[in-house]
Amino acid sequence: MTRAHASNPAPDILTLMAAYEGAPDDPAVCPIRDVLDRVAQKWTLLLMIQLSTGPKRFSALQRQVGDISKRMLTQSLRDLERDGLVSREVFPTKPPSVEYALTDLGRSSLEPIAVLTQWADNNHDRIRQARVAFDG
Repeated sequence: MTRAHASNPAPDILTLMAAYEGAPDDPAVCPIRDVLDRVAQKWTLLLMIQLSTGPKRFSALQRQVGDISKRMLTQSLRDLERDGLVSREVFPTKPPSVEYALTDLGRSSLEPIAVLTQWADNNHDRIRQARVAFDG
């Protein structure tokens, strides 16, 4: 293994993805694509980050995320619940109140999310400069 390969995980990721017949075209066959399709959705990481501090009600999530519509917030939370990353608890109040929280599986995603958000923060200026250069 060369020094360049040792510091670049992309070849290992490609090898892992190629191990699944039909990859990367079929998310039903490739677990990497199947999971990353959810994680890469626009609101997923923002919701996971907000829930990292503890359970939240629907209205609190909508305020904290900001420009997400009620319909999109509902759909995103359902998708995260379906994948086992978020739990939904309904309280028998009038009107009923609902609280969302990360599951153990959801909490296990916080470390890689933290690495990605740190990378985004560290490289934001460079990315913006590249955009300006490209658009100019």
